[in-house]
Amino acid sequence: MTAKAIIARLEATLTPLGVFRSRPMFGGHGLYLDDLFFGLIAYDKFFLKTDEHNRGDYVKAKAKPFSFESARKGLVVTSYWQCPDAVMKDGRKLRQWIGKALDAARRKKASPHRGERIRR
Repeated sequence: MTAKAIIARLEATLTPLGVFRSRPMFGGHGLYLDDLFFGLIAYDKFFLKTDEHNRGDYVKAKAKPFSFESARKGLVVTSYWQCPDAVMKDGRKLRQWIGKALDAARRKKASPHRGERIRR
């Protein structure tokens, strides 16, 4: 599925839940619902925000995290995991998984350690 098709699918699925928008970001797209960043599209793949509360769903589905190479840091593995195809095809499941991604984004936003860097 192309980024354009993913965005169209998300607009159709999420618009009743709030204001959905996508913004260009590093060659991909950042995805927001009511201005809360919950996912991204990179290389025509759809990734959702995870944390310790919902990551097990992705592991069980054998999904992979979004990762990239950084000249300074080497391999960077993010907290965004690819949405399984079976979830993407089922509107009800998709809304549930996005709901969990939104919950993860809210928890991260409310975290007192948000934005802190660990110094080594």
